[in-house]
Parts: sequence; structure tokens; C-alpha cells
Amino acid sequence: MSKKPLPTSSQSAKNPKGGSGRQPITTNRKARHDYAILDTFETGISLTGTEVKSLRAGRASLVDGYATISDDEVWLRGVHIAEYAEGTWTNHAPRRPRKLLLHRQEIDRLATKMRESSGGLALVPLSMYFLDGKVKVELGLARGKKEYDKRQSLAERDADRELAKYAGRRAKGMPGE
Repeated sequence: MSKKPLPTSSQSAKNPKGGSGRQPITTNRKARHDYAILDTFETGISLTGTEVKSLRAGRASLVDGYATISDDEVWLRGVHIAEYAEGTWTNHAPRRPRKLLLHRQEIDRLATKMRESSGGLALVPLSMYFLDGKVKVELGLARGKKEYDKRQSLAERDADRELAKYAGRRAKGMPGE
């Protein structure tokens, strides 16, 4: 009778192929279009059991989300986590404020940056994912883009796409346009 080897430190019992790593739940693609991201932070989030189960099913939206700093705590507001379908009377409210878990130094640094900017910066959730079984939120310190900035970003992206397409044709030996 042979015994199975125990998982090593780089392997997880849940994921036999290796570490559990980063498993994305949802991203806020609109945030990168509407804001210029100056700095990013990885934060933990305080959730109830039904919220975690709903996130495992991928039922969340960050589109209207933002973070605020009040009473030396950071709160995530406007994020929609759908009610858990098999939940009972213990189900959560879909848009309730959720506490973000940051170190005191990070909270102080964020608060001073937001105060110094004279109201021009916002805290925007960029993505939500599982990291080693814990839910994490990538929070961005962002400045709102003007309409002409958005158009310029789109034009740069289109130009990069055209250059990549042309470079691909050149590499294959196909004639250009």
C-alpha cells in the first residue's frame, strides 16, 4: 500500500497543481477609462459568509464603487455583491458599505494625499480577486480624466493597435497597406 506524498509549502491542498495564486472575481474596466490611476493599493475587505459565497460564484460589480476615509477607516461604498441564492434570513444587503483593511501608515498616507490634492483625487476599486483564499481589492488613487483626455487615450490605443498590426504583417513577410 503506497501513501500519497504530503503537499509541499508551494502546493495547496485545494489546488494540487501548485499555489492557489490570484483568482480574479471582477474588474472595473470603466475606471481605467474615466480616471488616470496614480497609485494602487492591495487591501483586504471585511465580508460576511454569504458575501464570500456570492463572490465565489462571480456575482459582483465594481462599476459604481468608490472608497472613502472616515474616522481613520477606509470604507468601500457603491459596490454591488448580489445576494447569495441559497442564503436564508442571514443574507446580506447587496450595496452595504464594507470596511477595507489597510495598515495605519497606508491610511495616513492616503488621507494626506487626498487632502493635499484639494479634492481632485478619488479612491476607486480597480479589481477584486481571491489571493490564497482571502478576498482582496485593488484600490487605485485616481484623478478624473477630462473628455479630451479620454479621446486622446482612445486615439493612442488605436494607433498602437495599427502599429502592432503593421509590425505583424512585416514579420510574416506580407505586404503593407
